Amino acid sequence: MNKIWNISFLLVIFASLIPLSQAFSQEDDQTLASTPFSEEEVIPNYHYEYIPDFTYDEVEERISKMDSELAFELNDRIFSFIQYFTVRNRDYTRMVLARKDLFFDLFDETLKKHEMPVEIKYLSIIESGLDPQIRSRVGAVGLWQFMPATGRMYNMYVNSEVDDRMDPEKSTDAAAKYLKSLYRMFGDWEVAMAAYNCGPGNVRKAIRRSGGKKTFWGIYNYLPRETRSYVPQVQAMLYILNHLEEHNLNLEDPTYYQVSEKIRFDRALNLTKLAELTDLCTKDLESINPSIKNGKVSESNKSIALNIPKSKASYVKQNLAWLSDSLNNSPTTFLTDNGKLVLEPVEGQDEDLQLNAITYKVRSGDVLGKIASVHGVTVTQLKSWNNLYSNLIRVGQNLTIYSGSTQTIAETRTNSSGQLLYIVQPGDSLWIISKKHAGLTIEQIKRLNNLNSNNIKPGQRLIIG
Repeated sequence: MNKIWNISFLLVIFASLIPLSQAFSQEDDQTLASTPFSEEEVIPNYHYEYIPDFTYDEVEERISKMDSELAFELNDRIFSFIQYFTVRNRDYTRMVLARKDLFFDLFDETLKKHEMPVEIKYLSIIESGLDPQIRSRVGAVGLWQFMPATGRMYNMYVNSEVDDRMDPEKSTDAAAKYLKSLYRMFGDWEVAMAAYNCGPGNVRKAIRRSGGKKTFWGIYNYLPRETRSYVPQVQAMLYILNHLEEHNLNLEDPTYYQVSEKIRFDRALNLTKLAELTDLCTKDLESINPSIKNGKVSESNKSIALNIPKSKASYVKQNLAWLSDSLNNSPTTFLTDNGKLVLEPVEGQDEDLQLNAITYKVRSGDVLGKIASVHGVTVTQLKSWNNLYSNLIRVGQNLTIYSGSTQTIAETRTNSSGQLLYIVQPGDSLWIISKKHAGLTIEQIKRLNNLNSNNIKPGQRLIIG
């Protein structure tokens, strides 16, 4: 015991001999206190968002004052989704806010036309997040997530180039018709929305298992798990989008609706070429025509009406003749030149082409590439001369090929009557010819040559003056 006490005493004595560090001196404290400091170095800059608190009773009171055709009463399930979309997943709500002005006017107009509650539009938020081109893991597509079979029931068709389910107008009208038929079937809008999600067969099964109850909350426990969450989410969004300020959900950068007008071109076309001719942005055309895949309209889909920005619609309609004529040509080809993209119009590639025309009959095993190689021409030229919109050819088909002459085409000459003639070059259109000759219009060319259409062929002689 004495030994332990002696060791402790010696440690205390030793510690008392150690000088104090400057870090603990009073003088140094005074020096620090008198030294000016930078707020940027000392005070951290926190970026945060104010999320207002709210109670169940506050939300219930707000809902009771809402003027809504699709009435609902608050419960714990709906309240939990309100908390989710206003607190935990505010980013999803902001995304919806950024897109809603693109479609809500269309939704309201369509639902009113079908005499349905306009609040049904919130169902599209849960279905697709208001993305017209979204595709689910099971193959449902568009703002209202139609499966191919259901889409065909409402005249929405799908092929390699067009998917009508991505068309906002067609899909919204189809959704309204389908939901209205489900309402007639079950007599309750909440149940109709449930049937839209899981199918009327599952809803009928839930009604039987519940003992014949016919309200959503009456059959709630007998519905598929996903559907139990589906309708409460729609109702949560209905509340939230009507009480944005109370939850500090103010959109800073909205996406504005681009007013457009439908115009029918009645021909195959490429959106890039159309944008090029009309001084529009290709992305703008694609965004207002989401049902067109790969930016192309084929001959089989030529009757489709395209949405054109309102600011350009008048110009397009006034110049529809030459636009339709020029759309027959391939879009500008992009070539690489020292790592940079340069533009080379397709018609410029054919200036040195010989005039001698031959007719080639397609044989078994032929493809355009092989035919072009044998005759020393390109696939693009073959397609242009024969008005082909794809690389598909059939056995026995006749193809016109211009090759074999040693004399190049003289574009203009004068005939014995003193008329000025123009010899059509491969890649030419009436619009291109009119632009080559100042003061000449498409209508004048057609009148001088008794043309009933805009179709012309390489080697054809046209009177131009």
